[in-house]
Amino acid sequence: MAPKLTPTPLSSLRVSRHFIPAHNLIPNTTVSIQNKPLLHYHGAFPSSTLSASAIESHLTAVGVVEPQWRFTMYSTTHFHSTTHEVLCISTGKARLCFGGEDNPEKVEKEVEPGDVLIVPAGVGHRLLEDLSGGFEMVGSYPKGYNWDMCYGKKGEEAKVESIGKIPWFKRDPIYGDKGPVLED
Repeated sequence: MAPKLTPTPLSSLRVSRHFIPAHNLIPNTTVSIQNKPLLHYHGAFPSSTLSASAIESHLTAVGVVEPQWRFTMYSTTHFHSTTHEVLCISTGKARLCFGGEDNPEKVEKEVEPGDVLIVPAGVGHRLLEDLSGGFEMVGSYPKGYNWDMCYGKKGEEAKVESIGKIPWFKRDPIYGDKGPVLED
């Protein structure tokens, strides 16, 4: 059985919020679609008790998202048109790109174990560099939603239009009834 994870207290949690404009055919956090930022919870989980199975147990107990995979991030820019995504870093460090690598307003983040990323539907993302070897995340999605893969190519316009119909979180995937995902 995985050790119980206790997230960093909300009063001590550092959160970065990023609004990323659309670029080419990648919608990102375009106001007309969702107007929700990419969120980075820095050190949401203490690294001393961190494991993929402990993260999965915690997410399951909170009950907002369902853990679906353990893997690195694809090295090709992609986004999801059917769901928001919660990425919890379990091992390793990496440099990630959000918004499309050619986007002058892209966001590059260095992430490490214990960090959590809340990626709104439509936000392009990719791995730029595995900084430690063995970079791994637990990928989770809101209950009842399945992910797809979009690449910002012609023919995906109808999928992009449907992003606005995806409801935002009613509870925080890490903290439950309170948390950064619920703040405007």
